[in-house]
Amino acid sequence: MRKVIGIGETVLDIIFRDEQPIKAVPGGSAFNAIVSLGRSGVPASMISETGNDRVGRNIIEFLKENNVDTTHLNVYRESKTPLSLAFLNERNDAEYIFYKDHPNDRIEYAYPDIQPDDIVVFGSFFALNPVIRPEVVTFLNYAREKGAILYYDVNFRSSHLNELVKITPNLLENLELADIVRGSAEDFETLYKTSDAERVYRTQISFYSKKFIYTRASEPVELWDNGGFHKTYPVKTVNTVSTIGAGDNFNAGIVYGLIKNNITRQQIDTQLTEEQWDAVIACAMEFSEDCCKSISNNVSPEFGQQKKAELEKAMEETVES
Repeated sequence: MRKVIGIGETVLDIIFRDEQPIKAVPGGSAFNAIVSLGRSGVPASMISETGNDRVGRNIIEFLKENNVDTTHLNVYRESKTPLSLAFLNERNDAEYIFYKDHPNDRIEYAYPDIQPDDIVVFGSFFALNPVIRPEVVTFLNYAREKGAILYYDVNFRSSHLNELVKITPNLLENLELADIVRGSAEDFETLYKTSDAERVYRTQISFYSKKFIYTRASEPVELWDNGGFHKTYPVKTVNTVSTIGAGDNFNAGIVYGLIKNNITRQQIDTQLTEEQWDAVIACAMEFSEDCCKSISNNVSPEFGQQKKAELEKAMEETVES
């Protein structure tokens, strides 16, 4: 079966409601997607780093428990695991404070085995950080040369707005490398001061990447493919417990949908059919919706088992056909 490799930060999310901590869970943008995919039966691995502390050891065990390969996760002896404080508001949306000394970032790893049509998930400031940029972009180019599908989640937080000029070349390079780009309304309001999805696509994305998914919380999802296909997908109304990880699990659902529906990079290089996109976006919505039902960064184990069974059945049907 095709596999998924996530590359990104690893943190401990401490979640607050009414200014009081209510839960601490492992997290990170690509990390959250990879854990949900591991729970759903997709072969998954994570390229990241963590500190040599109790938190770091717990995170490694968490990955292993969720069927994620930790071979390429580095533990730095002199470091502590980064923290993220997430403050839930009355709508269960989160505001974040991050505790990490980015100038001391570094990443060292041996390249994982990558086969054609494997999928690499990357994004957030990790994919823009000038300190580790040489290692990250070298890996992305390597994965692309090997025939992998590159999925980029912009995920740009306002806390890094003061670094926008410095990291803009990296952002544009990421857009150019990516086969599929997803971004939220919040990302583009921060980056380009606009919430007009079509304007973002036409003026900022389409020159670099032809496949673009625009999300805006509970508002409809918008999709563009090669400039000639555009569709809006309504979002189901659900009672959310927390929206932390909703976007990350949307990403996981996209990846799951690509694998379940046997969509290859060659197909992505041209244009997917409306039926293919409908199936993929439906998976993304399911993953995101399930994540929002609990104080967690991932889909539930029960949901994961259900999706694992569906994936195995789809793989069997593919082999038979």
